[in-house]
Amino acid sequence: MTAPRFETGQKIPESGIYRVVHQQHRLPHEVTLLKGELFPRCIKCGDMVEFELIHTAHHEHGTSLSVLLYALPDLDDPPINPLTLGIAR
Repeated sequence: MTAPRFETGQKIPESGIYRVVHQQHRLPHEVTLLKGELFPRCIKCGDMVEFELIHTAHHEHGTSLSVLLYALPDLDDPPINPLTLGIAR
């Protein structure tokens, strides 16, 4: 039985480590995401990304420093300022 796959913009059902599968430009990788946030888009392939939960992780909002991910960066490109793209708050 395969694990359910999630798409960009869907609400994250569980905090944990997710496998990220991009359309074509890079191999799958892992990212930690928090329950209640939205699955992020990719800077390069946009919404053509799928997520699969690998491991759940306990997280309580407001108890520690959290970094929210609004877009997956393309690690082959030079660094971008997310504030200028309107993808960070």
